[in-house]
Amino acid sequence: MNITQPTLLIDSSKVRMNIRNMKQKADRHHVLLRPHFKTHQNLEVAEIFRKEGIEKITVSSITMAKQMAEAGWTDITVAFPFNMREIEDLNQFNPAIHINLLVDSMLQVRFLNKHLRQNHVVFIEIDTGYHRTGLQVNDPEIAGMLLEIASSTVLQMGGFLTHAGQTYQARGKNETLEIMEESREQLVRLKQRFQRYHPGFILSYGDTPSCSMSEDFRDFDEIRPGNFVYYDVMQYHLGACSLSEIAVVVACPVVSVMKTRSEMAIYGGAVHLSKEYIAADDGFKLFGYVVRLNQAFGWTETIPGAYVYQLSQEHGLIKMPEKELALFQPGDLAGILPIHSCLTANLLKNKTVLL
Repeated sequence: MNITQPTLLIDSSKVRMNIRNMKQKADRHHVLLRPHFKTHQNLEVAEIFRKEGIEKITVSSITMAKQMAEAGWTDITVAFPFNMREIEDLNQFNPAIHINLLVDSMLQVRFLNKHLRQNHVVFIEIDTGYHRTGLQVNDPEIAGMLLEIASSTVLQMGGFLTHAGQTYQARGKNETLEIMEESREQLVRLKQRFQRYHPGFILSYGDTPSCSMSEDFRDFDEIRPGNFVYYDVMQYHLGACSLSEIAVVVACPVVSVMKTRSEMAIYGGAVHLSKEYIAADDGFKLFGYVVRLNQAFGWTETIPGAYVYQLSQEHGLIKMPEKELALFQPGDLAGILPIHSCLTANLLKNKTVLL
């Protein structure tokens, strides 16, 4: 394999182990694991999920739902507020494909009632603290939406869904689990309020940090973590994984070595790694850890003291101790553990190798 450009390397054994660990946890706690495929967007990785017993999945767009339906997946939740401009795309799905839709307004529900040509399940998105999309738990519009769905000939109430993305700003395990508990309490209040009118609906919860750390999934019917399939440096700093569980690395050609500055430059910038970073109090920005790749393109531990400290569009600049820097020269490959694997995988989805 001749790598000439930044390329995402995926360690299939780590991917399989990460999936297996999360699936076993879900099974222990009697919740359905409906993993979010937005992280990998990769049909080969999707097949690993299938072989590990996953049958129901989550995606972030109608386009991704179509891709996965064509690959044989038949039970798909689109965990993104329904984009009404894609109604014709939705109506073209084979009726045998079970598509769950996400709504957070009466307008969407009424639009679907009017324009859908086949039956679909809808989930109402609840904002339990992330403040991105979704309704507040006490929003009076929820009751009206439930009545509208109940009277519909094309819609069925699936349940309430939340993404606790605020865990990505948590400081440590205790704060992460507190956020999970707050989300649980809000969803349970909704269930207690409306269950007698819609006895079959479920509570769907998703995010990787809390699903990785928690052993308490009571009251949830399904969980939708996504990033756990690869993990990344951000998840490591949050305490959701170890460095050895990170299943992806970006192989980047070394283009310059600046010995007097204890730095080297790689062909691997923001258009490959994204601009995501971890900030420290003194203004330090971490754009990725550095690992040494072996001849089989595997990697082990990070290089002590080596990190990506600056990115431009195509360039990445790495600080590295003199002793370690002496082992690199232009033309070599350096491995970068990404800060946010979801964005990196998306940017490099056409330059990916499954090992």
